[in-house]
This record gives sequence, C-alpha cells and structure tokens, in this order.
Amino acid sequence: MNHRLVSRITGILLLFQALAMVACALFSWWDGATGPAGATAGLFKAAGITLGMALGLVAAGGRQRMAGRVPRREAVVIVGLGWLLSGFFGGMPYVFCPPGMNVAGAFFEAASGFTTTGSSVMSDIEAWPRGVLMWRSVTQWLGGIGILVLFVAVLSYFGMGSKSLFQNESSFRGGESGMARIQDTAWSLIRIYLTLSATCTLGLKAMGMTWFHAICHAMATVSTGGFSTHNKSVGYYSGWGNGWLIELWITVFMFVCSLNFLLIVVLVRRKWKRLGREEDALWLFGICVACILTIGAGRALGGGVDFVQALRDASFIVVTIVSTSGFGTADYELWPAWAKMILALLMLMGGCAGSTAGGFKVGRLLVFLKSARQEIIRAFRPNRVFRLTVNGNPISEEARSRTVFFLLMYLMICVFSTLAVAALEAGTGISMETCGGAVLATISNIGPGFGTVGPTENFGHLRESTQVFLAWLMILGRLELFALLVLFFPSAWRRY
Repeated sequence: MNHRLVSRITGILLLFQALAMVACALFSWWDGATGPAGATAGLFKAAGITLGMALGLVAAGGRQRMAGRVPRREAVVIVGLGWLLSGFFGGMPYVFCPPGMNVAGAFFEAASGFTTTGSSVMSDIEAWPRGVLMWRSVTQWLGGIGILVLFVAVLSYFGMGSKSLFQNESSFRGGESGMARIQDTAWSLIRIYLTLSATCTLGLKAMGMTWFHAICHAMATVSTGGFSTHNKSVGYYSGWGNGWLIELWITVFMFVCSLNFLLIVVLVRRKWKRLGREEDALWLFGICVACILTIGAGRALGGGVDFVQALRDASFIVVTIVSTSGFGTADYELWPAWAKMILALLMLMGGCAGSTAGGFKVGRLLVFLKSARQEIIRAFRPNRVFRLTVNGNPISEEARSRTVFFLLMYLMICVFSTLAVAALEAGTGISMETCGGAVLATISNIGPGFGTVGPTENFGHLRESTQVFLAWLMILGRLELFALLVLFFPSAWRRY
C-alpha cells in the first residue's frame, strides 16, 4: 500500500472542502445581519481545522511528482476513506455554528449532503443561519458529481493518473469513459454540471425567488439532493401564483440530472442518434409517465381529488423520488397504500447509471428483466442462443451474473439494515414501516422515507447510533456497495 499517495490525494480532497467552507464563511460575513450571531466564526473555525488536516496530509504525502495511474488498491482506499472523512469534517459547521448539533447528527447531515441523500436531522431548518444553509447546499452540489470526480480532471497537474479513481467513484464505469481521455471527459461533465446549475438558478430567480434561495435550490436540484432552505421544502412555493411553474422547472431539471451525464455529453456533441438506443433513459421516461398517470388517476377517481391537482402532485413526487432528490410538495404519507408501494419501488430503482441519482439504477433493472426473459424461454428452448444487449452494448455472462448478484445483495442489505435499525431503536416504539422507510431513504439516497421519517418529518428523533448507521448506509449506497464494502476485506486489495 502506497500510504504517501493515499495521504496526498485525501489531503487534496479535504483542501477543496476547506476552500468551499471558506467561501461559505465569506458569504456568511457578507450576509451580515441575517440569522444568529456566531455563524461566520463557526464556519471559519471549521474551515481552519479542515485546512490544517488537509495540509498535514498533503505534506505527509511528499512533494515528489508521481507518474502513472493511481493503482486500483490505493484508489479503493481513497474513495472509501475520502467519503468518510468528508462526512466527518463536513459536519463541523453544524457543531460550531448556532443553534448547534451533536457530532452524530452533524456527521449524518454532512453525509446526507455529500451523498446527495437529502435526509435531515434539522427540525427547524429556517432557524439556522443562511451561511450554514449555504454550506448545506454546497455539500450537495459538490457531492452531486462526486467530490473525487470533481478534482479527478486536475490530478494530472499533480502528475497522477486518475482512471481508477474515476471508475470507483459512483456509477461512472465501463467503456463510456473511453470515448476520450478521462480528464477530458471529466472536464466535459463539469462544464455541463455548471451550465445546468447556472440555467436552473437563473430560471428560479426569474420566477420570483431571491438569489440566495434560487442558488440553494438550484444546487440541490442539479445534484438531485433535495435540501431546501424552507421547512416546507418546495411546497413553500406551491401557493404562489406561479408555484406550478416553479415545480415544473425543478421537475425538468431533476429528470434531466437523473439521466446518464455521459449521455448528455454525447448529445451536446450533437450525436442525436445515440438517444434512440439509450434504453435506460427511455425506460426511465416511460416508467415516470406510467406512474404519474396511475397515481394521478387513482387519487382523482378513488380519493375525490381534483384531477389536475392530483396530476400535479403525482408528477412532482414521482420525479423527485425516482431521481432520488427528495424535495417535498404533497404529503404522500396521506396517499393510498398502493400509491406508497409504487413510490417504494421507485425508491429502490432510482435513476440511470452515471447520473447524480441513487438507487440500484434502471440499467441493472433492464439487465435483470432481460435475463429473466431469457431464462424463461431457455427452459422450453434450451438450445437457443441468446445475445443480451443494453443500450446497444453486448452484456457478457460475467456482467449479467454480477448485476444479478448486486441486486440480490442490495435487497439483502435493505432487509438486514431494517432489522438493525429496529434493534438500535428498540424500546422507542418505532414501527417497522419507519425502519424500512429510513433504510430505503438512506441507502437509495432519497431523503424522506415513510412513517415518522416521511416527507413532513425528519431523522432527528432517532438515536445517535442509528443516525451514524444510516449515514454509513448513505455512503454505502452512493458508492454502490462494493467500493466501501471492500474496505472490510483487506485480503481483496492488500496484495493486489
């Protein structure tokens, strides 16, 4: 293990985080009179501690220029350790700034931000200073494309290749990244991310939001994170005359950012034919439309809700769930059980691979469904030769087996984690619906769950041990299981 390499790159990661904290502290100082006193000092204090640790790690890594790519063994450790350290140091502003938060809650809030989950332990969001709320949104914006991917494009300046880091971060995997050098692809992703963020911000500002609220909501939208600056989330604007337009604008951006960002890169380069064979994007669109119509019509016919209002509520909630954003307008806890079951399935599925969305991804669902179809036909026609493809790309037997294994492991972790949360909360009277909802909301990076962690509630009433466990589930889901789980099996990477 090259400990100096791990130390140096991890230090660079924390350096970026410290600079982001300084920017939020400067905003808090400029913002001045709004919010409780002490926010600026708390942000500067957190930034100073993070900066000190970052410089120490960079110094420990040495100054020599290192050629070649980052080995997979070191990349795995950097990815897992990087996200854990980001959660720890990113939580410091919540501890140092009024009204204050315990360490477990701060780690939960920071992990929720960086993993773009959107779950929160804040019972009164509007009581927090605007500088802290800005930091809260920034964590999601950075985490949306992945902190490690954000600086993978500039690692070449430090003399280190970055392909292993790029492939271990989230769902940016496979041959798509081979269409150009990995640094060029990363820069393309960043440019698109910035463009989407700026466009979303300008649109929200034009619709009547202040610059502060427009920027915060845009960062949470493009990252599909879901942190809002209001206790009622986006529902705060539902009563406005153009509230439906704000919801529609956010809905469009949530859906776009739940698509594969590499697909967006291709479309920006005007390769329109690619869209026709992008199966997971087309399936995601079809699933959203079907669920919106089903829930909207079902509530209108069976619940006596106005059809237009039912369709409006269903459109926003379905997209915010499938994109794993977690914004709130309507309280889906009041919806029929069958509608909540549809939402639970959407929570499991999530968006497309290579997006800022969580879940086990539409592409894996496609592989599973096509594999199931083949096995059913093969039972009656054993000599038939099959060719499995997704998005026009052939899927090998190894990839198919790995996908099925991933889905089974994902479901098993959900089941055992639900039992673990129930055990941690023993004696509190918590329901299994809440336990299951909390697990689905965190491992799929959704935000709100069901029961007492639903869209109008928060996670603040859970025990500190439960909050830390759920924060770990957020990181596990964000890294798609393997990149974090492998840290617990040193034999897999110690002698790689």
